Amino acid sequence: MSKRDIRRSVMLAAMLCCLALSCPARALETLRVLTWPGYADPDLVKRFEQLHQVRVEVSYVSSDEALRQKLSVNGAGDYDVFAANTAEMQYYIEHGLIVPLRLPNLPNRAHQLPRFRDLQQVPGISRAGQVYAVAYTYSEMGLIYDRKQFSTAPQSITALWDPRYRGKVLAFDTSGHNFSIAALALKGRPFRIDEQQFKQAVAQLVALRRNVLTFYTLPEESVELFRKHKVALMFANYGNQQLKLLRDAGADVGYVIPSEGALAWLDCWAVTHGARNRLLAEQWIDFMLDKDVGVELTRRQGLANTTEPGSATKQSDKLIWLEPVEDDQRRAAYWARIMSGDVPEKF
Repeated sequence: MSKRDIRRSVMLAAMLCCLALSCPARALETLRVLTWPGYADPDLVKRFEQLHQVRVEVSYVSSDEALRQKLSVNGAGDYDVFAANTAEMQYYIEHGLIVPLRLPNLPNRAHQLPRFRDLQQVPGISRAGQVYAVAYTYSEMGLIYDRKQFSTAPQSITALWDPRYRGKVLAFDTSGHNFSIAALALKGRPFRIDEQQFKQAVAQLVALRRNVLTFYTLPEESVELFRKHKVALMFANYGNQQLKLLRDAGADVGYVIPSEGALAWLDCWAVTHGARNRLLAEQWIDFMLDKDVGVELTRRQGLANTTEPGSATKQSDKLIWLEPVEDDQRRAAYWARIMSGDVPEKF
């Protein structure tokens, strides 16, 4: 190579170097995840980011109502993938907020237990032969009690109304589940409350409001309240997740399934209609179905996963799986009035 050619090569390399330095680095693609506490721990998120060379932005919700609100605004365009229970999925399907999953993009489904692999047998996630969600985790909503304040374990959901524990009861701040447990306490149907019993359920919830210390939203919040105020009894919306948090914090607590049965949720992952990269969202779901991720979910959060037979409750015959309710908007409106302090006579 001549000196002239060498000079040209050096000049070209210098020009390319300057051009590279003058151009901003390519921004990483962002996956927007909307989920519940404990479902997307930072180290697992980091693993996914490194695996796919993307950035993951995680947002959290504390109730089904909050989840609906976030996904209904802007047609779910602010998020790519989210987790919700099977009773809620029909709402998102009906309103066109989610898209069918392309199952070949989810090879880790092969690791799931048969009851979850047979997607047509999981209620609420399919329509017209298309599958919109896959199961991730599940739990019942039992009762957590302080062993020091109970000589024997509470047996009925009605213990939440026991005046002996006034000011020492915690309940979950949600309209749907609270009307359902009120119906159970009245020996009624939790998801199909008729007109006559609806009035009784309202009075029951006013009484619950008067008996509780307060209503919590997040599992960590419930643990702090339980310990700080020496709570006697809690309706555990997050089930075994809260039980593990309390025991890890040193609390001497027990856990029971009420005699009436326990409401139970099966949370699934789904892709929103507004997903910017549908494949990347499906890759997130497949990552969440990895056996190692499922094992970590159970180890860290105490929640059942869909790959290990031994991670579920031993009282599966007493579980009442969530279903769509008779009128969720009415429940929400009445719950807002109950929480504002209305007395039964005003309803």
